[in-house]
Amino acid sequence: MSQASTKLRWGMVGGGDPTSVGELHRNAIRLNGNAELVAGVFSHDAEKSARIGRELGIAEDRIYASAEEMAEREAAREDGIDFVDITTPNAFHFPASKAFLEQGIHVACEKPLCLTPAEGEELQQIKARTGALFALMHTFTGHAMSREARALYESGVIGNLRTVVVEYPQDWLVDALEQETEENKTWRSIPELSGRGAAIGDIGSHMENWVHYVTGLKITSVLANLEAVGSGSMLDNNFQVITKYENGASGFFWGSQVAVGYDNAFKCMLLGDQGSIEFWQENNNYLVLRLRDKPMQILSRGSSYSSPESMKYLRTPKGHPEGLTEAFSNIYSAFTDAIADHRAGTLAPEHTYGYPTLDMGVAGVRFFNACVDSQLAGNTWVNL
Repeated sequence: MSQASTKLRWGMVGGGDPTSVGELHRNAIRLNGNAELVAGVFSHDAEKSARIGRELGIAEDRIYASAEEMAEREAAREDGIDFVDITTPNAFHFPASKAFLEQGIHVACEKPLCLTPAEGEELQQIKARTGALFALMHTFTGHAMSREARALYESGVIGNLRTVVVEYPQDWLVDALEQETEENKTWRSIPELSGRGAAIGDIGSHMENWVHYVTGLKITSVLANLEAVGSGSMLDNNFQVITKYENGASGFFWGSQVAVGYDNAFKCMLLGDQGSIEFWQENNNYLVLRLRDKPMQILSRGSSYSSPESMKYLRTPKGHPEGLTEAFSNIYSAFTDAIADHRAGTLAPEHTYGYPTLDMGVAGVRFFNACVDSQLAGNTWVNL
């Protein structure tokens, strides 16, 4: 951390279910060693929440029944939390974020930010009023080579962006798809919990965000085809989206959670008039750089030619793979740097710290809702 001399105190909303990403978040923050978990509401089931809290060593009086209660009571304590981490199903992101922002407590939240653009805009208004900080936990931006890609792009090495191609195939819903029934659905198949779209909000938001994070460019319009492939599916699990960006560039996104044989194969190509950058999440130690009239280059994380932006997050020597936990840790490292500077009164513009911001989250919510609108309108162009 840049300023703090003592550990920050943090709390958690959600993260109690064994299948959730809660433990991954906790491990990521532990890895940085600069914050202590002291409060939480870990489940809607009070008994389960209390049990998990005890297992995590949380004092009984700081295990709460709701996010709203936790925000109010922690804000009233002299030793209250500095930030909260929200790892609930999608529908609970907005009310929990709102509760803590209104108390001036900094928020880190899982993606997507919320369900509707109106909710995101309300969070922006509250944040502007209270001055609290907000980090959106889009994991792939935490990889060192995502930071390297951003530094390269900002240096102008590939010139003016012309085209974006992003693919994200997974197969983790293939088996569940065949077993799912109307009576036995995962929360991701229930619109009231996941939002109007499933895969488009879950992995589509990652795709939109990585391009936005690296290039700073927002999508202005989309033409989407959302599909529910196979039996039992209640919402989309496979999609294709054509995008237009504010600088005139176009893009193509393909995502699937029923792509047999694929693990977590997020891949993005940024193609400019002077070259291209390629990032593959499953091989995240490297970037591929192709420049006009030059041989293809494979850039390795932690090399002497790496930018300060990526070297700052070097945890292991080059050639030793870094993983998902380190990516989360890098986002939290940047966020706690900002919190420390906020405490000291030296806060720089929030986007310069290197974590995805609330404004990026709102752009993502507008994106996946526009994709659903495009589908419902008969696969037509929709402006964001």
